Order: sequence, then structure tokens, then C-alpha cells
Amino acid sequence: MEQIVEKQVLQATKVIEQQLDAEIERMEKMDEDDFEVLRQKRLESVKKSAQQNQEWRAIGHGQYSEIYDEKDFFDECKKSKNVACHFYRDSTFRCKIVDKHMALLAPKHMETRFLKINAEKCPFLVERLRIKVLPTICIARDGKTVDYIVGFDELGGTDDFPTEMLEWRLGCAACINYQGDLTNPPCVEGEKSKSIFKMVKSKKTIREGDDDSSDDNDW
Repeated sequence: MEQIVEKQVLQATKVIEQQLDAEIERMEKMDEDDFEVLRQKRLESVKKSAQQNQEWRAIGHGQYSEIYDEKDFFDECKKSKNVACHFYRDSTFRCKIVDKHMALLAPKHMETRFLKINAEKCPFLVERLRIKVLPTICIARDGKTVDYIVGFDELGGTDDFPTEMLEWRLGCAACINYQGDLTNPPCVEGEKSKSIFKMVKSKKTIREGDDDSSDDNDW
């Protein structure tokens, strides 16, 4: 088995070396005009990125904001392609934990609108989305709800999960541009890294009507 693995590693290394050699050869053959074309393309890409960030900031991206009613929720989902909205209640202390992590992620992921809404002040929306457990993060894409993060079960099952865990989970929902490995969540303190399939024993969704095991979170 060790010989097989070693052989596979050597083969993969050779492929990478060949790709690097080909890229070096390609660049050596480039003249000043070719480099100028690349420079212009890079400059254009930077300009487009800056313009996009400016447009996102104009509609509230880059900060963790509170909205106050159903109309605000639907308006924000129409304006932004990706939305992560935290349904909270003041008396539920775990909602404060979510607030902390969402506030850290908002400026890091300009591509996504990070919101919070008091579940007690929007009963129509809570009923429509079948919110039964707090905290719940509703994930919307292109104006439609596509996923939910209910409680902390999918975030390591502990109150002191790292911000990277929520970031990973949002990446799994394609809500943010995640740069890490989606097949393995970040380590929770005191635990070894687990695969997504082992960590989440049974993925809960609001539409299935599951309740969190903690009485503090029961809506």
C-alpha cells in the first residue's frame, strides 16, 4: 500500500512539474506586447472589482445590519444576490454568539449581505419561513430562500465554535466565496477535524419542523 501511495505521489508531482515547466516556457516566449495585454487585463479586473465593491457598499454590504419588518427582508433579498439573515430574540443568549460571528464575517465577505431581524417583531415572516428554533440563519440567493442554519448543531454543537466554522457552513451553502476546503470543516477546540458527513449526524431544516434540543432555543 505504501508503495502504491508513493507511486501516486510521484506521478502527481511529475504532473505539477510539467505544468510549471509549460507555464515558464509560455512566459519566456512572451514579448513586451503580450505582457502589456496581461497588464491591461489585470488592471481592468482590478477596476471591475473595485467598482463592484463600491456598488455593494452602497446597498449595505460590508456591515452587519438590522432590519425591522417583512418588507425590509424582501427588499434586501431583491437587492442582493446573496443574503444571510439571522432571526434572533433578545432573551436567547445564543443569538448574541451569532451576532459576534456575523459582525466579523460581514466586512470580510463583501459579496454577501449580512442581516439580523427580531423574530418577535415579524410573526408573518417567521410563520412563512417556518422558523421554530432560535437562533436561525436564513440563507437566500437570487431572492429565494435556499438553506437554513438552525441552532449550533452544524457548527460543532458547542457555544464556543470559531468564526471559521460559520464561515465554512456559509460556504457550503454557496452564500459566500469560500476559499477553504468545503469537504472538511475547521477544527472545533478539543476535537479532531471531521468530515462534513461525520460531523453532522442529521442535518436539520426548518421545513422539516425539527426542534433544537436546548430549551433556551425553543421558539
